[in-house]
Amino acid sequence: MAFTLSAHLSMGQIRYTIPEEMTVGSFVGNIGTDLGLEPKRLVSGKARVFTTGSSEYVGLDREKGHLIVKERIDREQLCGKVSACSIAFNVILENPMELFRVNVDILDINDNSPVFPRGEIEVEISELAIPGARFSLESAIDPDVGINTLQTYTLHPTDHFNLNIQSRADGSKNVEMVLQTALDREKKTNHYLTLTAVDGGKPQRSGTVKIHILVLDVNDNAPVFGQSSYKASVIENAVKGTLVTTVSASDADESSHDIQYYFEHPSTTVQALFDIDSKSGQVRVTGVIDYEKHIEFKIKVTAKDHGGLTDSSEILIDVIDVNDNTPKITIMSFSSVLPEDAGLGTVVAMINVQDLDSGNNARVTCSIDRDLPFKIESSLTNDYNLVTDSTLDREQTQEYNITITAVDRGSPSLSSKEILTLKISDVNDHAPQFEKQTYNAFVPENNSPSFSIISVKAEDADWGPNARVSYFIADGDLNGDPLTSYISINSDSGVIYAVKSFDFEQLKSFKVQVKAQDGGSPPISSNTTLNIFIQDQNDNAPQILYPVQTSSSVVAEMVPRSADVGYLVTKVVAVDVDSGQNAWLSYKLQKATDRALFEVGAQNGEIRTVRQVTDKDAVKHRLTVVVEDNGQPSRSATVIVNVAVADSFPEVISEFTNFNHDTTYSDNLTFYLILALAVVSVLFIFSLIAIISVKIYRWRQNRLFYKSAPNLPVIPYYPPVYADGTLQRVYNYEMCGTTDSRMSDIKFVRPYSQNTLVNMSRAGTVQREKREQEEDADLSLEVRLFFTVLTDLTFTCTHCCHCV
Repeated sequence: MAFTLSAHLSMGQIRYTIPEEMTVGSFVGNIGTDLGLEPKRLVSGKARVFTTGSSEYVGLDREKGHLIVKERIDREQLCGKVSACSIAFNVILENPMELFRVNVDILDINDNSPVFPRGEIEVEISELAIPGARFSLESAIDPDVGINTLQTYTLHPTDHFNLNIQSRADGSKNVEMVLQTALDREKKTNHYLTLTAVDGGKPQRSGTVKIHILVLDVNDNAPVFGQSSYKASVIENAVKGTLVTTVSASDADESSHDIQYYFEHPSTTVQALFDIDSKSGQVRVTGVIDYEKHIEFKIKVTAKDHGGLTDSSEILIDVIDVNDNTPKITIMSFSSVLPEDAGLGTVVAMINVQDLDSGNNARVTCSIDRDLPFKIESSLTNDYNLVTDSTLDREQTQEYNITITAVDRGSPSLSSKEILTLKISDVNDHAPQFEKQTYNAFVPENNSPSFSIISVKAEDADWGPNARVSYFIADGDLNGDPLTSYISINSDSGVIYAVKSFDFEQLKSFKVQVKAQDGGSPPISSNTTLNIFIQDQNDNAPQILYPVQTSSSVVAEMVPRSADVGYLVTKVVAVDVDSGQNAWLSYKLQKATDRALFEVGAQNGEIRTVRQVTDKDAVKHRLTVVVEDNGQPSRSATVIVNVAVADSFPEVISEFTNFNHDTTYSDNLTFYLILALAVVSVLFIFSLIAIISVKIYRWRQNRLFYKSAPNLPVIPYYPPVYADGTLQRVYNYEMCGTTDSRMSDIKFVRPYSQNTLVNMSRAGTVQREKREQEEDADLSLEVRLFFTVLTDLTFTCTHCCHCV
């Protein structure tokens, strides 16, 4: 017999049809092609077969996408006499979860022959049995179904008997042997017949049994059952001894009370569960009846009189289901870890619920707690999906204990529970958060490099690498230099260090953006503002702006002798580049020629007279004023103020000239004056030598010229430097030095005297002599002029600091 494999896909379910008894490894179907799945999806999704039974008849070749026979499939063992036989299983894929229901219909093949319960049937028949008498025979058993099951019987020989075959409502055959001609015990006591049972398969199979007929002496009537079949019901789990039914047969003979009842060839199951009283015909429960194993029983019962005559009947027992099975929850697939960004409807688990009861006892409702962000959805018959119903947040709930409850509709109802522990995995969905939006740090100036300024900290609500925070200084510059040249940060601890020393007078404050970045992929970051304030230190002494202090001159403030009390002499002006209290200046008089005459304002530095100036007061007064800041420790500066008490300026000049002689000059200024004098002297000497050399040279050239040409006409000659026959002989130089000047200036004023040129004769000889004399005079004049200027300059520089 040839079979064709077929497949049909409908609503997420696919159905295949195969014959039973296929060899292990045989091809069932290409589920990848039939479901429209790519082979790599089956591999990546870890496709597998899930079945609720203990046996897995069909397996999956994940690489090829083929369903193959994994175990021997015997339709008769799976389904018994049920003609429609199939096995169902699920194919489950993960990442994401998918479920497909697969049904495989098992077709029957004619692999079983009809079999009689016994190898020989003994039948006792009275010799007075009249033709037409019927004798029930044991039926053959063929586990196949349909055309392959038992179809007919044949009897051989047929000289005394024929067969009467009756079809029951369930399709089974009841066979009777009908007497055709009377039996004569005196002629033949034993008769042997052969009964053959034949099925309808191809090839056809058959089974035989020997029938031994024993002819008995006179027994006129056979027992007759009151019903051709008896129907009864019993609840499962009925207690032992429960009466199921009572069969009864009657006999027209006087010895009807001698009828015995027994089960005709009972199966092992019937023998274990039921028993019949041979005298009363009562059928009682002797074992545990389970509806889930047997929903009905068919028992053939025989009544036999003392003469050996029999009659047969059938007892049909229906088992009434009792809700004695709790729903069974099977987790087909479960993701124990779920990312917190899983979308709505994400399948968390695939659940199969089976209840072996029937009717309402098998109708199951599956549910979970309502306060969870999940829900149960029915996918296929008895299959459920646990899916997400709202957004998840690991930072709020890291783990869920989900209790799945299955309740049937029996009375009373039964339930079962299954607890799933689901962990929520972290997704980098939170940026690091600083403890403060703005940080303020104060750094004392003149700090050492690597000085710890402040520590910033950010927390990330995520977990693992997503919560590992690193710190960075945001890109930026300050005064043209990158911020990283000013500060640095420890990327792990968030401690910020100074890279160099700060100076409050140059940089008072600056802002920095600090970035915290987590270790997720992709990383998420946040920023905070760090304000760094440089704290002033008292590292600068006050600076005196007025009066200006010089070492080359003396500055004096004049106070008239008519000055009254509180007369403002002068004001000491000072500044401190520090800030705050470090720049608060106070003034006090440290030394004074006459402390009773002057005082200094502590806050404003004003020098005022304390009393009326008198004629007895000295002209010269030297005041030492100390300017002190308010730092810790304090710094100070000192200024000397010269005060002249006089009514006229000449008096002041003479007094302070003497005073100036008494003071020592600065060593540096003296050194520079001497150095300048030496340089000027050297320059003049070299200039003089050069001029004399040039003049001598020209004089010799002129003498040679005139000696070599005495006959040439005399041409008057005037030196080009004598424009009008006169020569400047003496010059006057003035030099003036002021009391507050560091340098002295030399000023050329005007000619002091003139010399008249001597008229020269146009005669040749006289003219030459005069020219020679004039040249000699010019040379002597220039030499004298040099020494005169040098002498005046030396004298003036020596006494330049004596003038006021």
